[in-house]
Amino acid sequence: MNGQARLGDFLRTRRSQLRPADVGVRTYGEHRRVPGLRREELALLAGVSASYYTRLEQGQSQRASPEVLDAIARALRLDESERLHLHDLAQADRDRPRARRPAPERVSEATRQLLEVLGDVPAVVLGRRSDVLAWNRSGHALFAGHLDPDAPQRAGGRPNMARLVFLDHHTRGLYVDWPGKARAVVGNLRLVAGQHPQDSALHALVGELGSKSTEFASMWADQRVKPCTVAAYEMRHPLVGALTVIQQTLSHGPGPVVVVATTETGSPARAALTLLAQAITPSTTRPTTPAPLPGPAQPGSQVLTD
Repeated sequence: MNGQARLGDFLRTRRSQLRPADVGVRTYGEHRRVPGLRREELALLAGVSASYYTRLEQGQSQRASPEVLDAIARALRLDESERLHLHDLAQADRDRPRARRPAPERVSEATRQLLEVLGDVPAVVLGRRSDVLAWNRSGHALFAGHLDPDAPQRAGGRPNMARLVFLDHHTRGLYVDWPGKARAVVGNLRLVAGQHPQDSALHALVGELGSKSTEFASMWADQRVKPCTVAAYEMRHPLVGALTVIQQTLSHGPGPVVVVATTETGSPARAALTLLAQAITPSTTRPTTPAPLPGPAQPGSQVLTD
């Protein structure tokens, strides 16, 4: 599917989700075959001709201006992330290099140092396709303790958080509100797909998840986009029980991001993470009992002298 087709799908889906009452369009009680806005109604709200908007939805218009796209975004009531996604879709076929084998994603030395400094704060390094590139000990224990801790080091067998959320029973059971977590994963993947339309590995991942999970396919068809920045999740961990964490994405530009899980000071969740850190700390050999200090000789004992 080319960029114009993806743009058309996005516009049609989001238009169908917008009811006339949401934008003040009066229907005068008429029977409507579809619940959403009609093309001509959306075009009127955006200030463009109905014929032009129709061509845009049908993938026949190659040069929508930024001003027109912003007008359509306002008419569709898109938020800022969705507006930028709309622009990405419209630009997908313009001056883009041909699809090529994606370059392998790596973890920089600075990021490895960050993981080390974070210590007992659970942290995971994710590539743009949600591949786990690295994690610290606490991050592995919180998010995927059932997996081999060395799995991220194998480029061909790295865990993928999107796969885990949709296809792994252990990960699915971690989240009390699994649908909310799943929608966040899908929304972020769709956002990335708009930014990297030539990423064949990303499209292969989407195709795989869509074929293996009807829930993913349904959420993907919803055309919602959502950046994974900050979100609270209630979790049920097999080792430490219930806890609520704030998952935050630390990013300073293109490339891998660091996702950390934090908790409120003094909260039961903080105590649960502390317990988790203790549970996974390698046991050390206890020091031998020191010999008693010299004292007065006891009756019947032998005192050695030079």
